Amino acid sequence: MKLPHSSYISLGKGFDVEVFHPPPHHTHTHTPILEALFWDVYVLRKLVLKLTEGCYSVDTFLRLCFLYSHLRLEENPILKMPHLEAASILLVGPTLKKFNDRDLSREELALAKRYPPHTALCIRDGWEFCHPDHAADSTLCFLSEQWKDHLPSGYQLKEASIDQPVEQDACHSHFVFVQDSTVSTDLQLGLKYQWFIGERPLSIFVAISGVTSEVYWPKHEDIGKFLKVECTPILGETEYPPIFAISSPVSRGSGIPKVVNLEVRGELVEGNIIKGFAEVAWCGGTPGKGVASWLRRKWNSSPVVIAGAEDEEYRLTVDDIDSSLVFMYTPVTEEGAKGEPQYKYTDFIKAASPSVRNVCITGDAVEGNIIKGVGEYFGGREGPSKFEWLRENRDTGEFVLVSTGTSEYTLTKEDVGRQLAFVYIPINFEGQEGESVSAVSPTVRQDASDPFPFRGLLSSFMIPLAPPKVTNVKIIGDLRENSKITVTGTVTGGTEGSSRVQWFKTTSSSMDGENGLEAVSTSKIAKAFRVPLGAVGYYIVVKYTPMTPDGESGEPEYVISERAVETLPPSLNFLSITGDCIECGILTASYGYIGGHEGKSIYNWYLHEVETDIGTQIPEVFGLLQYRVSKDAIGKFISFQCTPVRDDGVVGEPRTCMGQERVRPGSPKLLSLRIVGAAVEGTILSVDKKYWGGEEGDSVFRWFRTCSDGTHCEIRCNTTSSYMLSLEDIGFFVSVSCEPVRSDWARGPIVLSEQIGPIIPGPPTCQSLEFLGSMIEGQRLSFVAAYSGGERGNCLYEWFRVKSNGVKEKLSTEEFLDLTLEDVGKRIELVYTPMRKDGIKGNPRTIVSDVIAPANPVGLDLVIPDCCENNEIIPQKKYFGGQEGVGDYIWYRTKNKLHESALMDISNACEDVFVCGKTLTYTPSLEDVGAYLALYWLPTRVDGRCGRPLVSISDSPVAPAFPVVSNVHVKELSSGVYTGEGEYFGGHEGSSLFSWYRETNDGTICLINGANSKTYEVADTDYTCRLLYGYTPVRSDSVVGELRLSEPTDIILPEEIEFLLDEDTGIIVELLRVEMLALTGKAMEGDVLTAVEVIPKSEIQQCVWSKYKKDVRYRWFCSSDEGDTKSFEPLPAQHSCSYKVRLEDIGRCLRCECMVTDVFGRSSEPAYAETAPIVPGIPRIDKLEIEGRGFHTNLYAVRGIYSGGKEGKSRIQWLRSMVGSPDLISIQGETGRMYEAYVDDVGYRLVAIYTPVREDGVEGQPVSASTDPIAVEPDVFKEVKQKLDLGAVKFEVLCDKDRSPKMGPGEGSLERRILEINRKRVKVVKPGSKTSFPSTEIRGTFAPPFHVELFRNDQRRFKIVVDSENEVDLMVQSRHMRDVIVLVIRGLAQRFNIGNVVQCSDHSVGFVQN
Repeated sequence: MKLPHSSYISLGKGFDVEVFHPPPHHTHTHTPILEALFWDVYVLRKLVLKLTEGCYSVDTFLRLCFLYSHLRLEENPILKMPHLEAASILLVGPTLKKFNDRDLSREELALAKRYPPHTALCIRDGWEFCHPDHAADSTLCFLSEQWKDHLPSGYQLKEASIDQPVEQDACHSHFVFVQDSTVSTDLQLGLKYQWFIGERPLSIFVAISGVTSEVYWPKHEDIGKFLKVECTPILGETEYPPIFAISSPVSRGSGIPKVVNLEVRGELVEGNIIKGFAEVAWCGGTPGKGVASWLRRKWNSSPVVIAGAEDEEYRLTVDDIDSSLVFMYTPVTEEGAKGEPQYKYTDFIKAASPSVRNVCITGDAVEGNIIKGVGEYFGGREGPSKFEWLRENRDTGEFVLVSTGTSEYTLTKEDVGRQLAFVYIPINFEGQEGESVSAVSPTVRQDASDPFPFRGLLSSFMIPLAPPKVTNVKIIGDLRENSKITVTGTVTGGTEGSSRVQWFKTTSSSMDGENGLEAVSTSKIAKAFRVPLGAVGYYIVVKYTPMTPDGESGEPEYVISERAVETLPPSLNFLSITGDCIECGILTASYGYIGGHEGKSIYNWYLHEVETDIGTQIPEVFGLLQYRVSKDAIGKFISFQCTPVRDDGVVGEPRTCMGQERVRPGSPKLLSLRIVGAAVEGTILSVDKKYWGGEEGDSVFRWFRTCSDGTHCEIRCNTTSSYMLSLEDIGFFVSVSCEPVRSDWARGPIVLSEQIGPIIPGPPTCQSLEFLGSMIEGQRLSFVAAYSGGERGNCLYEWFRVKSNGVKEKLSTEEFLDLTLEDVGKRIELVYTPMRKDGIKGNPRTIVSDVIAPANPVGLDLVIPDCCENNEIIPQKKYFGGQEGVGDYIWYRTKNKLHESALMDISNACEDVFVCGKTLTYTPSLEDVGAYLALYWLPTRVDGRCGRPLVSISDSPVAPAFPVVSNVHVKELSSGVYTGEGEYFGGHEGSSLFSWYRETNDGTICLINGANSKTYEVADTDYTCRLLYGYTPVRSDSVVGELRLSEPTDIILPEEIEFLLDEDTGIIVELLRVEMLALTGKAMEGDVLTAVEVIPKSEIQQCVWSKYKKDVRYRWFCSSDEGDTKSFEPLPAQHSCSYKVRLEDIGRCLRCECMVTDVFGRSSEPAYAETAPIVPGIPRIDKLEIEGRGFHTNLYAVRGIYSGGKEGKSRIQWLRSMVGSPDLISIQGETGRMYEAYVDDVGYRLVAIYTPVREDGVEGQPVSASTDPIAVEPDVFKEVKQKLDLGAVKFEVLCDKDRSPKMGPGEGSLERRILEINRKRVKVVKPGSKTSFPSTEIRGTFAPPFHVELFRNDQRRFKIVVDSENEVDLMVQSRHMRDVIVLVIRGLAQRFNIGNVVQCSDHSVGFVQN
């Protein structure tokens, strides 16, 4: 088989198939996989075309299709792309059977299904293939990028998708646009839809005729095909290019129908027909008839099926009133498949207005007969409907009222020949009255017939019968208002016929015929009677007239009730609220009262956030039956409460009726709208409106400008409730429109206000004033002013400098101001006075700037003056940029003068540049003489900011200073040899001159000839004299300075002389000597050793000590090892005659060295004294104190300083001490350094006795310390005081009945108990349960031996002991609760002298035991 013109090419650099040449328009660039697969699609289409043209047989076509249904990729780089096979499946579609000669992978098939349906289109257009988890967002972004230039301006596409389409089920499309918040438009964005259907995502889609909505219901023939919907955005009258979304293939329906929407239509009023409508998705099943049923749901109860209501239509009956109906619909297909039933609840059914129809009169209109008025009532539950009987007036023909309150009427002689009218006034249970309906009877006839025409004939043959008689007449029933009572009796004298009964009332308990009787009913056959309200307080009398069937009557019998009729307690038999629960709607309360004559019943209206809360009373409608719903009631429930009150003041139980729904806000509207403000340029106009309809939201305002000819235009860029009149408004009229908007975005009708104007020019005014320029030193500051008020003239400007203290300084009247250093840190004030061209001035306007900031630091100039050695150099510099701070300065020394280019990099200029100073000023030294000085300056602002550096160099080298010498002194080199020294200054030193002088005892100074060198050897003539050294400085350039002499030396003495001649007495003075050194004090730790020197007893030594002793020096030593008295180490900082023995000296020996110095500076030989080894001191504790906050819940610690050897096991005992008593109470087990207080310590002082013990067991003297009285912790005190003031409290505690003494804390079984405490006794009660009553386990007064015990090992437990046989161990949740209970018990027990409560100034509560 030979194919038409084709070639063997590599499609997409790796698809090796024999295909036709591609068309020219397929040369655009794509991804490699896209190129390859689209070549394949093109080839398959060409094959189909050739088949239709007859070029191929069917066999050839099938073989070629088989060839192209197997893609082959070999040695291609795109094989490295992840999930390449899935991408191929998406592009080729179901025609792809193999991939690289292998069957398609199940994993890749499953992966391909996870991609969005439009993925193939995106791949075709160059989308980069990615993981399926990110494909939905990635492809949407890719398509949005393509569509963004064609979308309406200011809108972005956020979603474009179609639900999974299912046969015969609603398929929704989703296109979501988001408007940019920065763009505002009044136009609403509209969307137009068109649905398409196609075989594959890459195939040609065909439009579905007539489907142009957001939803499409796929048909059976659409199964397996793809849906596409194009959405065309419409903004105003502009239609934009459409965007699209593609669905997954339409799947086959499940065959199980489902209800998509369920509605109930019809007015929910009694008697109307309502109908249920179901929208069903048949999901592939054959539509059938669904199962419908109606249920009735009373308030706060479950729905109940309405028998016989099994159709979509239902007529509302009286039983449905105040109920909500439930329409249940179950879809069923013809095949019998049932869907899930769906429910739809209605609102509560309302009763129809009361009415009556078919009113007529039954019975013969013959004198003596009873006729009855009947009618068919409709309109809710019937209440006390009214009945009236009227008799025709023969003269006027009008009907006159003869009887009310009953539907039966007995015809009398007065009715003969007249017509009677029966009036039926329907009233429902809530008291609402309907229209009355009447009926007229025939003319009443006289009774002329005798029912027994043979009575006379029979009487001649028969014994006459006795007339009927009634005996044993009784009144049966409860003699209360509105109760039903009955009369009974035994009739003799034949068979009883239609006996007559009439009821009366009387004030007397005894009867006197019919005297004093007042009829309360007519004579009638019925023996039952309902006691009316008018009979309350009266005795009831019944007249019983027996009658036989032939009409013969006997003597009437009277019977009176045993007691008077009692009234019922005031109550309500019904209560309702009618009206619409909407803002400004009128709600009317109706009720039915029974229980005597009604007095002033109490009416209250309430508002409720929820139906279950108690509500808030509405005071302004107290006592009213009507309430006009206010704005405050919106969103809340309204209830009405009626408290029935009888006229004698007796109050009944109140009854409340709750509204069925929350109050709805009214439709938003404006009751009034006007513009407030003068029609003058520059005036701010505001809107004065009166809004109604719930909480107002952001109502929309629009301002309009109208010419004198009536044309108007909207003032743009102003949608607020205020508007400032501008120059453009002069001569025009201004109006405003407002579209009321409720807080929930509901909108009302737009209202246009009346116009104001024409607008006239205003006074010259500065509407706004702003600075122009930077608030920085050195900048030029100007301003921008908005002027209004006619044509602008020469306005005035005044600039002021405002200091921090508020003082102003006028600077300029120009249009600008140059900021200087003086302005930094201050504010600038501009006073702008507007002036019109005609010279009229307006009110000045002032603006104050922020604090002027400094400029960037800049060095403007730097000059170094002439330099001289030792003369301080102060450079001349100019700085700009705020307040100057401490800059960086570096002084350099250089042999050669550098040029300007080298100065900026002076540190790297040459090797002979050295740093010689880093301060602003510099004093040249000897090293600087002859060299040039350069200064590097980094200008720095006071806040640390730096500018660009400056470098300057001196014009001439540093000159030397005048030669001077200082610190001239004499130094002894050896015995008899001295040298002179001095410090030269003033350039480089030359050949300076030296000289020596001798000073005798009388102060005469003479030059020693020949002594002109720095050293001098003592001659015999110098003995007993002093020497001086002379130094004359000479500079290297022969400049001579001033002679300087040293201080005289000491008296020159020969070396071998060991004594001095006393100038006053001539006595030879020896060197000082110490005969012996003694130590006073004990060689014991803590004791003080004092060194005492012994003076020799010779007269010479006594005289030398008395006249020439200068000072005595001491040094202390300690032996290096215990017991070693030969090797000693000096003790630092020990130079006094006394030394306190320390703990570390124990076992060591101490030595003291003493040396004496005379006034001539000579020292004696050292003298020594040693101690025996130091022994420990007696144990002792000093500065003992107790630390703690002072409350009964705090921790206390003992602190002290121990001495007396190494401390051993010292003993501590904690005790309590009562205030004012010397007695101490030991606290058992508390022997540690720390002690935690508890409630038993309240009111006591804590005492700690510290007995110091040395490690060898030696004891010292005990020392004690105590605290202030322990106070109750403030939080506990506050709670205890509150409960003591109450006098009776209860606590919930736990009791462990099974606990044995061997059990630990918390063991055993805990049971709940109630601890009751009052001023007389304590009681522990076991609460009751479902099977038992509460029982008292322990009860007792506070009389001894009653007490409360606490447990130190368990801070939640305590024991109440009434006596030796009655005690209970209790436990609470916390220590805090235990302390409160114990303090409350002890506080209430004071009346029995168990303890007296002491209240201290620091809120402490203590108990003083008697």
